[in-house]
Amino acid sequence: MSTVASTRAHQLYERAQQVIPGGVTSSFRAAVKPEPFFADHAQGAEIFDADGLRHLDFALAWGPLILGHGHPDVIAAVREQLDHGHMYGAQHELEARVAERMRSAVPCAGLVTFSSSGTEAAMVALRVARAYTGRHRILKFEGHYHGWSDGALASYHADPGQMGTLDDPRPVPGMAGQAPGALQDIVVVPWNDLDRLEATLRRYGAEIAAVIMEPVLCNSGVISPEPGYLESAQALARANGSLLIFDEVITGFRLAAGGAQERYGITPDLAVYAKAIAAGFPLSAIAGRREVMDVIACGAVRHSGSYNGNPISMAAADAALQELCRPGVFDHLNRLGALLADGARGLLEAYGLPALVHQAGPVMQILFTTQTKVADYRAFAACDTAMSEALVLHLRERGILILPDGRWYLSAVHTEAHVQEALQALDDSLASMARE
Repeated sequence: MSTVASTRAHQLYERAQQVIPGGVTSSFRAAVKPEPFFADHAQGAEIFDADGLRHLDFALAWGPLILGHGHPDVIAAVREQLDHGHMYGAQHELEARVAERMRSAVPCAGLVTFSSSGTEAAMVALRVARAYTGRHRILKFEGHYHGWSDGALASYHADPGQMGTLDDPRPVPGMAGQAPGALQDIVVVPWNDLDRLEATLRRYGAEIAAVIMEPVLCNSGVISPEPGYLESAQALARANGSLLIFDEVITGFRLAAGGAQERYGITPDLAVYAKAIAAGFPLSAIAGRREVMDVIACGAVRHSGSYNGNPISMAAADAALQELCRPGVFDHLNRLGALLADGARGLLEAYGLPALVHQAGPVMQILFTTQTKVADYRAFAACDTAMSEALVLHLRERGILILPDGRWYLSAVHTEAHVQEALQALDDSLASMARE
């Protein structure tokens, strides 16, 4: 992209760097190459950059836009609410209505409360687990992401050389500046490995308040759980007196109306939600068994936040959940996901490029690797990231926007024609990569 310096996007990037650290307001966006994507406007499945170039959007604002850009029902609900006030700092009917919709869809949702981001929701869930059990340690898995708080950001996309051995893994801080003692109560374990999970629970026993996981490891390769793994993990946690927490920030209202809980038939004690829940408006939720969530009701855990349950986000969520729970929505999403993944597998095979295609419903990722199986973070970390980054660039040049880690998201407004357009761009991209 030799002409990048002459683009309006580049000029905006230079301007932003003068007043914003790194020119981006979320560090993840700095990973977009060759420069962060600057958007001008978007509608449906399309997003237009600052230079007016159209892209088919398979990044979906890092996942929240499950109904695409500017869904008319969501926008209408927000506009109507604006006429009645955009912020109350008080309770209102929409909170109960959205909580009722969640309880109807989510198996573990005895009680539901709200916050603004996935990071906040995970922090609340961990605090609730500690208060309910009277224990202090949290068991998490390598490569799983539960937000950027000091006490949760451990061994996420860490250098495997710093992670210890599989039999004696150690938590690795996610970034500079984390409090030195923040991870002293975090225990890490490789995922999809029941023997090591059982051994770790046996070692720490009554110190483990909760086992937290992404039920599908979307943040590190879209890795599905091994058959029987979630059931066994739940049984082990229960036998140990620990709570099971599903981080459904990505999988919630994306794999099914009931998220991974519905898809896999496993009901955790607590679950956290964000992204799809309000179709792009800032909202997160914590849902759980009534007796567990009662530690908030009784005041043992104080759940605070001026923006919690704000009427704008709740109006968006009310409309979004109503739309997502209509018959056929997830059949459509799953069908498109399978069409995209099957097409990608065929193209990779045709070009003789060693790779695996991981897909869970409307989420897909291509892993360039000679490994026959990638079932945990360490195997994911051994994949060829240079090839993945090259593919992201090739696709962007052809008008297809995916996440910088190579992840694809589909929305309810994507069509088979959109998938075929994307597969043609993937075909052209892989052809170029094979030649290179």
